[in-house]
Amino acid sequence: MSLRHQIIYRILLSSVGILVLGGAIAVWQARQAVEKEVDASIHLALQLITLGIADTPVFQQSNDLSRFSALRQTRHLSIQLQKPDGQLIHFAGENQPSHPDEMPPGWFIKLVKGNYPKVEHQLKTQDGKLLTLIIQAQPLDEITEVWQESVAFFTSISLLTILTFLAVNLVFNKSLKSIAVIVDGLRRIETGEYRQQLPPFSTQEFDDIANAINHMTGELEKARQENRALTQHSLAIQEEERQRLSQELHDELGQSLTAIKVMAVTAAHQKADIGKISASISDICDHLMAVVRSMMQQLHPLVLTELGLKATLEDMVNHWSERHHALQLTINCSDAVDDLDKNLTIQVFRVIQECLTNVVRHANAQRVNIDIEKLDMPQACLALKVADNGQGCDLTAISRGFGLLGIKERIKSLEGDLEVVSAPGFGMSVNARIPLA
Repeated sequence: MSLRHQIIYRILLSSVGILVLGGAIAVWQARQAVEKEVDASIHLALQLITLGIADTPVFQQSNDLSRFSALRQTRHLSIQLQKPDGQLIHFAGENQPSHPDEMPPGWFIKLVKGNYPKVEHQLKTQDGKLLTLIIQAQPLDEITEVWQESVAFFTSISLLTILTFLAVNLVFNKSLKSIAVIVDGLRRIETGEYRQQLPPFSTQEFDDIANAINHMTGELEKARQENRALTQHSLAIQEEERQRLSQELHDELGQSLTAIKVMAVTAAHQKADIGKISASISDICDHLMAVVRSMMQQLHPLVLTELGLKATLEDMVNHWSERHHALQLTINCSDAVDDLDKNLTIQVFRVIQECLTNVVRHANAQRVNIDIEKLDMPQACLALKVADNGQGCDLTAISRGFGLLGIKERIKSLEGDLEVVSAPGFGMSVNARIPLA
């Protein structure tokens, strides 16, 4: 069931409940009002009659009948005088609505009308006969008035309910339109359309949701652009690496193999200096082995597989120290890191390698500290920290470059957390925590 139908259904149920409860209360109050009105009329009529004949204990038919005739307009009562022969004389009662359409329905009369007492009062005439004064309740006119008031009450309640329903429906129509716009925007996000922003809304809550979604889409678009740029950068680096390897193979291996072939052909002559040729071939082979070893080290450090992460990092630090004498490199690494997963090991090695590359290229630092340790509490993880005392930078102002972006993606691929802290003049610190599954 849709939200609109749920709201309408609940409003209708609430309205019906209000009308039923209001109807029950109205009927109960009408019954009480009619009963009180009838009782008051009976007591009033009795008091008037009693006061009228109190000074004449003997009923004088000519005078007292005229007095009773004055009670003809008494409301809610039927006043009759019964003669000894059973004849009834009516003085009041038989009150009916002036218009038949004003008659209340029978079910309402049954609910409101109660059991009212019948009052009889004995009167003695001058000739000693007994007359019976009979007073009975006739609440039809009061019930008619109550019915008219109840109809007006229910009409007002119904109009108010309809107006409330329309007002709530209008408000929810506006809200549902806003929700439809937000849902449509989320569906566009599912298809990868991050650039189209949601419009502002007049309702504060929907506007906050729209702003949050717009911020999310902006971050997603930014991340997509960064990933696209990183992918293009990786492909460019791959092509450059292939081109460089191809050039080295051509320049080093090709020329050296050509020289060896020439020397082999020369050695076939009888006058050739075999010793000199052999020494030259041996030197060329040593050079080729150094070139191949260097190329293998650049592609993948074999020591990482053979000796583990700690030895590889120490070898890399020594290599960088030899190339950059002004840079002081220190490493603190526990032996426990040699038991790490192969994929985790190579990723951590590449992260540290990229950090050192960034320090040499941009930091202008004199000291770099590398700390890596395996922690067991509160959960097993690998803690990595690379800190330098270089010139630092404003991280919010960095718009180009793929060093930090590459580090971020490597740590993210390992489901780790990365924190980069830097400020102009205060160096940079790269901190990472990688969970160990």
